[in-house]
Amino acid sequence: MAPDSADYDKPRQMRIPDDEWVPFEAATKAVHPEGRSPRAAVVREFIRWYMRRPGAKLPDRPAPGPWSNPFDGCR
Repeated sequence: MAPDSADYDKPRQMRIPDDEWVPFEAATKAVHPEGRSPRAAVVREFIRWYMRRPGAKLPDRPAPGPWSNPFDGCR
């Protein structure tokens, strides 16, 4: 069953270059392969950790992959 649009937060605007955003999707899917792209969830986890919110943990990182080398890319 597809999630209802009410399940999502209001969109925020961030400027992230494609050469980082596109490989970031591949890296987050390596850790969370199921469902939709988990990029936004990982960013939210990082924000909570960065602000030292109670119980917040630094997001898991994937093992090195093609996203690790800025010259390889993931396209």
